[in-house]
Amino acid sequence: MPAASPDTEAGAALWVAYAAARPDAVRTCPEYTVEHFGDSVRLADELLRDVTHGAKRATAELAAAFAADGDKLTRIGSHWIACDSTGAPRIIVRSTEFRLGTFSSADESFAWDEGEDDRSLASWRSQHAKYWTRTCAARGAVWSEDDEIVFERFRVVWPLALAD
Repeated sequence: MPAASPDTEAGAALWVAYAAARPDAVRTCPEYTVEHFGDSVRLADELLRDVTHGAKRATAELAAAFAADGDKLTRIGSHWIACDSTGAPRIIVRSTEFRLGTFSSADESFAWDEGEDDRSLASWRSQHAKYWTRTCAARGAVWSEDDEIVFERFRVVWPLALAD
């Protein structure tokens, strides 16, 4: 089952609180998105928990998924408000590293930083191949290992209790 649509009004309120506490960060990069991890209730909550209570400090998505959703690609310094499966905004993360590559360009370090499963590259490849096969099929596309992938590292910046 897909996660609920993000609550953009609540996301805007979270952004206002962050902007009041961190005006310099907002001034250098005033745009943000409001979204959730994954394509299901389970993934949205599991991956958010991996960020808030675990070691997840990276994520990967197909560049074509950004285009299909009408979103701009991430850039270093950009913010996004991560929601849980109910659409409630929970944290703000900020991109610290960004690169485009193909499936074969993922490495052990990135798999480790993504913090999922056993954090190995083999697990990363297995799980992401399944995920992208599924999400591409849902939008009428076919996933290929040659597709361009957005590799992003980030840090939690809000709320302060969770900030790196």
